[in-house]
Amino acid sequence: MTMQPPGPFERLLPFVGWARQWKAYGVRGDLIAGLTVALVLIPQALAYAQLASLPPHVGLYAALLPMALAALFGACGQLSTGPVALTALLTGASLLPLARPDSPDFLALAILLALLSGAMQLALGVLRAGWLLNLLSRPVMAGFINAAALLIGLSQLPALLGLEMTRSDHFLVDLWQLTRSAPAAHVLSAAFGAGALAALLLMRRFAPRLPGVLIVVAVATGLSAATGYAERGGAVIGAIPPGLPELALPAFAWQKAVALLPAAFVIALVSFMEATASAVLITTKTGERWNRNQELVGQGLAKIAAGFSGAMPVSASFSRSALNYANGARTGLSSLVAAAFVLATLLWLTPLLWHLPKAVLAAVILLVVTSLIDFRALGRAWRAGRDDGLASAVTFVSTLAFAPNIQNGILTGLFLSLALMLYRDMKPRTALLGLHPDGTYRDLERFGLEHPHPSVVIMRFDSPLTFVTAETFESAALEAARAQKHGRFLLISAAGINAIDATGQDAISVVQERLRRNGQELAFCGLKKQTIDAMVATGLWDRLEPHAHYRTEQHALDGLVPERAQIALPGQPDPPRPASDRSIP
Repeated sequence: MTMQPPGPFERLLPFVGWARQWKAYGVRGDLIAGLTVALVLIPQALAYAQLASLPPHVGLYAALLPMALAALFGACGQLSTGPVALTALLTGASLLPLARPDSPDFLALAILLALLSGAMQLALGVLRAGWLLNLLSRPVMAGFINAAALLIGLSQLPALLGLEMTRSDHFLVDLWQLTRSAPAAHVLSAAFGAGALAALLLMRRFAPRLPGVLIVVAVATGLSAATGYAERGGAVIGAIPPGLPELALPAFAWQKAVALLPAAFVIALVSFMEATASAVLITTKTGERWNRNQELVGQGLAKIAAGFSGAMPVSASFSRSALNYANGARTGLSSLVAAAFVLATLLWLTPLLWHLPKAVLAAVILLVVTSLIDFRALGRAWRAGRDDGLASAVTFVSTLAFAPNIQNGILTGLFLSLALMLYRDMKPRTALLGLHPDGTYRDLERFGLEHPHPSVVIMRFDSPLTFVTAETFESAALEAARAQKHGRFLLISAAGINAIDATGQDAISVVQERLRRNGQELAFCGLKKQTIDAMVATGLWDRLEPHAHYRTEQHALDGLVPERAQIALPGQPDPPRPASDRSIP
């Protein structure tokens, strides 16, 4: 069924359009999807709080109000927002240099991080500046996700084995120290962790429709209580404060807020890339439109709500969103249903979680990690291009090397990819053109062609002409002008010049003056309207116009050297009329 596009009011307040969706599809899918997601969300929320080195109830708080606000104001109704693995890892890693994990300061900083990253996303959404998030390329994201997934898995080994790991500025060194204490592993914790992981994998393989995470967590909690796991040295969740979170703005120092800005930027960037991946996949299947800026508003409000309710930064979960869609969700009602189950858990079910082993939560996290690792993405980046492969590989290695400060890894990849892009833009491709047997003007050197006329050299410039490329244009043009001993005209095939700035116009003026001194003239063909308009505004067009109005290469030759506009190629007494002699818009 094809839905009508949303109106302006509905785009501002997406939940207004839910009734239209319910009328078309009903609410049964939303109710079933909400219940299904809740069964996975509650144990995951506890596990991701552990991953962020925060108390377990913080994970439940992150799955309550943030989920509701993201559903109400986000653009994709199937997105399931709450605690996720990557954002949790980034949160914990960002705060470790600033406070101890078991201190009140650590929680206060996590709340502040949620507020800062949420404010960034909200501002980008309100200003309709979501395009800025395209700065993070897919190869960089692939390198970071694979490295982060490895770190997530390795970081759960202490909880899985019942060991304590020292925390320093070098995670890999801490991990090496941990291997030396492996013989001292708590056998019962290792048994619970390995058993839970095996059970989760078996259920995912043979009973994927069942809520495997909830079943395994419930059974493990029961076994823990029955066997006296905590009394025998096993680490458990323990007491979770019952009731709802208090809504308040946390006290913070501006110095700490400034220190957290880079981490907040990375979390805003990475978490929205996660949301984007889910939303694009889902809306492609449903055929609905997705508003990136409105989603930024929803995700930003969710993070701000997390900060005001004492929770950690949140994001849209790829796995839970896919589960939401697969179970028939059409609107954000499914997320409200899931949030209602989290609310019930906080009000009445927290005593049942006391005996939940932390080793089991580590197994839950390891299960999620397996879906994040995709080393083939690194190989695809290399095959796509050397620069993409280098950016992906450097991001992967630097994320591992900087751990636990993994935000430095993705910033390294981001800056490297931008530097490589700038370098590529500074070296645009230029080519001298000749008449090809198929009637088009093509790369003279590549196809072994000749210049179309003894007095004309044609140079194609494949780039905007800006301060980044102006020097290359100037050098290439002056070099091209010397390509023929008796050359009179340098004709620039300018169809690839989509934009021009002041520096670019200055470069044209320099080339024109240098050619004039040598008794040569500068001509253009294929100039586009926006380029001509910029030249008109500065007066440059008045100097170029006599030889710059040509549409195509052949049009220019006809105008510049009408007596010999086409020269027969060797073996061709009558050359074909060039296919390029068609009007270029």
